[in-house]
Amino acid sequence: MLLIGLTGGIGMGKSAVADYLVRSGELVIDTDVLARDLVAPGEPALRQIADAFGEKVLTAEGSLNRAALADLVFADDARRKLLESILHPRIRESWKKWALQRSEQGARRAVVVIPLLFETGAEKELDLSICFACSPQTQHARLRVRGWSDTEISNRIAAQMPIRDKMDKAHPVIWSEARLDVCESQ
Repeated sequence: MLLIGLTGGIGMGKSAVADYLVRSGELVIDTDVLARDLVAPGEPALRQIADAFGEKVLTAEGSLNRAALADLVFADDARRKLLESILHPRIRESWKKWALQRSEQGARRAVVVIPLLFETGAEKELDLSICFACSPQTQHARLRVRGWSDTEISNRIAAQMPIRDKMDKAHPVIWSEARLDVCESQ
């Protein structure tokens, strides 16, 4: 089975293209979705995160308070690395298990969306790595639409490998500056 990784900077179109691929009948798994599942109430990763960062990262209902956790980890590299040490092995195990199941079912190809693909060394386990990229201006505009402040945007971008480096490491690069239909045709 051909295992394809999609990556790119935050706000550069990975999720939009992944949605398009799903609508087109491709097998796609998004590691951001896996991460959310891994921190659902009752999951061991959520308890480990609360133990590491304090109960302030939980809501009154016992769910993960994503905003509180983001404030902590995107302002402090050591805390971000701690969170990554809790989640990344579990995420990798989940997408690899998913890919193996698809292969055993006879799938010819599958796509894994991994924002931190090169940062985690996942490219070694993939047949092809595709990077989605756009200009910094477009990236910032897309993230502002999400309601993020300039500080939040800067902190999140700084937590990832520079897009130029991702582009250099990827097999093909898709420039996602244009409308979605143009990106889809690429």
